[in-house]
Amino acid sequence: MRSKGFDGMVCPIAGVMAAIGDRWGLLILRDLVCGLSRYDEFRQSSGITNATLSDRLKHLEANGLVERRRYQVNPERFEYLLTHKGWQIAPVMPVLAQIGDSLDVSGASAPPMKFVNRKTGAEVRWSFIDQETGERTDAADLEVQEGPGADELVRWRLSHGNRRRRKADPPGGRAPA
Repeated sequence: MRSKGFDGMVCPIAGVMAAIGDRWGLLILRDLVCGLSRYDEFRQSSGITNATLSDRLKHLEANGLVERRRYQVNPERFEYLLTHKGWQIAPVMPVLAQIGDSLDVSGASAPPMKFVNRKTGAEVRWSFIDQETGERTDAADLEVQEGPGADELVRWRLSHGNRRRRKADPPGGRAPA
């Protein structure tokens, strides 16, 4: 049985997942962030089938994350570029890569990618910044709270989830790093 889509769900995470589509959509976005833009480059990078790649590119385009631009007339060929909306998803890539590195899931003996500031060459790491103090905040110190657009399901999810999380927190209130 196929699960229903995310339509009507008041959740920005579900909305982004719906726009991306699936794991192939995320890998295409990864390739775009890495500078690839052509159909054959996506195929070589990921090993994705023609049918799946064509479908995912259409999905990403329909959701405003990529735009298709002709770069050759005869034969007609197109490249794909991240839109402004697509670039807003780009910060997820270093986060996923750095989490993957910490979990050692790539099978490589060292991190296969690093993200650097183009201007300085310095490595960039993701972190949470406390907007009041400007200090770095550990993920274990995060709590999700109701926002102004919350509906009843969001309120239920947060009230039940935060109550359970408080009970499950290890001594000292810190999750393992």
